[in-house]
Amino acid sequence: MAHGPALIEQIAQRAELARDRSGGAGIELDFTTPQGWLTRHPVLSGGDRLDEETRSRTAAAIVAVPGTGGVVWQGGKPDGEGTLGGAGQRSVHCQEDVEAIVKARSIRFNEASASIDPASEKLLDEVAIALKPCVGGIIAITGHTDSAGDEGANLALSKARADAIRWALIGRGIPADGLRAAGKGSSEPIEGLDPADPANRRIEFSVIATMPLKPTPIDTPGPS
Repeated sequence: MAHGPALIEQIAQRAELARDRSGGAGIELDFTTPQGWLTRHPVLSGGDRLDEETRSRTAAAIVAVPGTGGVVWQGGKPDGEGTLGGAGQRSVHCQEDVEAIVKARSIRFNEASASIDPASEKLLDEVAIALKPCVGGIIAITGHTDSAGDEGANLALSKARADAIRWALIGRGIPADGLRAAGKGSSEPIEGLDPADPANRRIEFSVIATMPLKPTPIDTPGPS
């Protein structure tokens, strides 16, 4: 089974075929979020000369493609099964819940390492629970460091720590294809703090364009 970019490319090809078969020539499909992350929720645009029946039929055909969680018309609302109103509210609530958790307690790592401190395991359990209502969208995990030491090493460490959190969340039931890890090094200190302040060492979570996925042959686990 394909994963990551290959999976999205596979879904996009099938979605474009479904569009063409439904008479939706001229409708463009974009499988990336405004932040540049790959997503299974394409944004549809164009096709302005098509009547509403054809546009609706095309959107429904794309939604029916295995692996596609729903579609959004550019500048409009989600369309298709599994993309009912309120997705934006779920995204906001997930974001707020996770921020409240990590604001009260920091995810800790072993010194100069991407190895998660065992004392943070329970905290990660709580983060995973808070994120589960947002499964189906894109969850960005970003690592940050302070400015002490070599910036190249800081950048690598921040990325490695974000990757470690990603794998920890996968182990707690958050689907891998919805998690994105990035490292910023010391380039984005907390506003008001000196870049060298250790408090800049942190992991941030951003819930992007969340929409619940309907089960599909790609999403549903096979027989054990």
